[in-house]
Amino acid sequence: MFGKRILILVAHPDDESVASAASILRARADGAEISALYLTHGCVPREDMWAWQRKSYDIRTAIRRAEGEAAAEMLGLKPVGWSDRPARRLWRELPQVFAEVQAAVDALRPDQIWVPAYEGGNPDHDALNAVGAKLKGRASVLEFAEYNFFGGKARSQSFFASDETARTIELTPAERAAKAAALALYRSEQGNLSYVETERETYRPLAAYNYAQPPHQGTLWYARFQWVPFRHPRVDFTNPADVSAAITAFLS
Repeated sequence: MFGKRILILVAHPDDESVASAASILRARADGAEISALYLTHGCVPREDMWAWQRKSYDIRTAIRRAEGEAAAEMLGLKPVGWSDRPARRLWRELPQVFAEVQAAVDALRPDQIWVPAYEGGNPDHDALNAVGAKLKGRASVLEFAEYNFFGGKARSQSFFASDETARTIELTPAERAAKAAALALYRSEQGNLSYVETERETYRPLAAYNYAQPPHQGTLWYARFQWVPFRHPRVDFTNPADVSAAITAFLS
């Protein structure tokens, strides 16, 4: 199912490794040329950090980019753009994001685009999935499962609503080692990557979604700690209804 000229839309540096490290290696082994467009720098906005962390913000974003560059080199990806946009902002800036993606598509003319699944793992992921839906006329689009909290249970590398179009690849020992090595390059994110399994990767042609509704009716992954009574930098307090509204406005 993999194309020959692939463009990966990366919400945050590390998503390419979480979702598809082994798939990237398999596609490259089949002769594919794979580019990656990084649409945030991966760090939360400066104002969301603890006050004593803000003075080192530029250092933190530079570290995250260096980690992404190292992972891209290891996986054989060609970076074609690095955004200065913070994480948790992509879903708020969909028209600008789409313009950046369109420019890359016009320049690269990919025959396939890879996006994160619409699964409630992260609001930026869900928004980028909608960008993929708007690009279906330009190339085939695959979505890759990362993580979700369907049924109140943490799930990694699987769709909570699978169908006959989904493909699961069982990673070989060499592929598992390579994926683990790619993830280990993101030293600054090790506290957030413990959920990632390295036994499999799962993808499918982009499904048809009702973006006016959250991915599922239960608690979404990014909302599972919103009960915390104060603004903790590691807790995303985004309202899922706001994400759905932003996506719906963008698509309309």
